[in-house]
Amino acid sequence: MIGFLRGKLIHKAPPQLLLDVQGVGYEVEAPMNTFYDLPALGEEVRLHTHLIVREDAHILFGFVSEGERSLFRTLIKVNGIGPKLALTILSGQTTEEFYRCIDDNDVKALVRLPGVGQKTAERLIVEMRGRLPELNKFTVRDSGVGQTAVSNGSAKQEAISALCALGYKPQDAARMAQAVASEDSSCEDIIRAALRGAVK
Repeated sequence: MIGFLRGKLIHKAPPQLLLDVQGVGYEVEAPMNTFYDLPALGEEVRLHTHLIVREDAHILFGFVSEGERSLFRTLIKVNGIGPKLALTILSGQTTEEFYRCIDDNDVKALVRLPGVGQKTAERLIVEMRGRLPELNKFTVRDSGVGQTAVSNGSAKQEAISALCALGYKPQDAARMAQAVASEDSSCEDIIRAALRGAVK
């Protein structure tokens, strides 16, 4: 198992990024909350990782905090929650917001996430409630680096692509990005605002 990676950030196109670790390029999938905290391209980053081995692929997932990785690992143990949906949940809410939904039985907030229906939300609340005390020790994020802005046109297109990758329909992703994009918005800014608006 690969526990963490530390290397130079070469490329990022949500939800995927490329990390150069001593000359080896690792392709990693990450939730948007991790992308918000990534440094600029060419800078060093450390990610907690989780490797999923399938017959047709080895997929590496990366997280800026141990808390996010721990929640991801717990989510994929829930019946009906696969890695892609777990990544979507972690992209739409912070760990603290997710825990609050579980504590408050807030089915409505969970259903607003793409791919989460009524039954899945109810199952999440039931199965996750008993695991929250153990997960809550990881709620402090252990990274604090920012990101750089790019031109609005390309940032908006990157944001739309990322939202589609998270499960939104192209027309919905375009509408969400258009509603929140401004001239100096970065891709991460647009996605964060779009997701916040979607799960209010």
